[in-house]
Amino acid sequence: MKTKVYIDGQAGTTGLQIYERIGQREDLTLLRIEEEKRHDLDERKKFLNDADIVFLCLPDAGAIEAVSLIENPDVRVIDASTAHRTSDDWTYGYPELSKEQRAAIASSKRVANPGCHATGLIASAAPLVRMGILPADYPLTCYSLTGYSGGGKKMIADYENPDRDIALSAPGIYGLTLKHKHIPEMTKVAGLAQPPVFMPVVDDYYKGMATSIMLHNRLLPGKPTAEEIRDRLAEYYKDEHFVTVLPYEAARKTVYANATAGTNNLQLIVCGYEELTSVTALFDNLGKGASGAAVQNMNIMLGLDEWTGLE
Repeated sequence: MKTKVYIDGQAGTTGLQIYERIGQREDLTLLRIEEEKRHDLDERKKFLNDADIVFLCLPDAGAIEAVSLIENPDVRVIDASTAHRTSDDWTYGYPELSKEQRAAIASSKRVANPGCHATGLIASAAPLVRMGILPADYPLTCYSLTGYSGGGKKMIADYENPDRDIALSAPGIYGLTLKHKHIPEMTKVAGLAQPPVFMPVVDDYYKGMATSIMLHNRLLPGKPTAEEIRDRLAEYYKDEHFVTVLPYEAARKTVYANATAGTNNLQLIVCGYEELTSVTALFDNLGKGASGAAVQNMNIMLGLDEWTGLE
């Protein structure tokens, strides 16, 4: 029997991307609500309770409401919103964190899909904290460059408007309150004792993300070199399908944030000079940073190869 899948919020950017990745799969039956009934509470409730797997691609309030409508105890949920990412009742959907995390996702009824910027920071910082290389109380700083698709339909329309503001042709620093919505999950999942100073930047390209953390090696236990940090990360991720650490000598003079667009791959690039190190996570904000990660989590929950439909 095919697995029944429902995307609540199927018209949004993430919902559409999930549909593109699973719409042609023969092992799934995609439940599709009629367009005019997308906001009908009773109709949505029927679909939410009839599915085996539900993707929530909604604003936080909408995701919380959707969960409250689910009465069928067998329905499994993957929430792409921010609403449940720091909840102890939900499993955080970054399986590469550890074997235990992957097992928890496989058995969970409620999985919170990671945020895009958070994926980048967690991919580099969490292993370093777990291996004792990065102290939990280290004063971490991070900047993250993203394509405009991460801002959703309105931002996409703004950037693709032929009469757009000329300012959109230049990189835009935002989140200047230093209270970006991904910071709580970054802090909790990476195992940090205090929030990082985080600065996101949006630029004039559709998709792709480069998230970088910067380290002073002299402040790290044992004062490891950048190459040693790279080697430890490579060992940590050696068995992973989607996360790879590039060879140290392959570090490029220029990293282009859209280099892995269209894939579910995440590459870590470690650069160093004397006692300074940077670690950059390079990935697709709509792939491993959103819909690709959601499909990967679904595959794990269904006991399938993680890369099914994602290659």
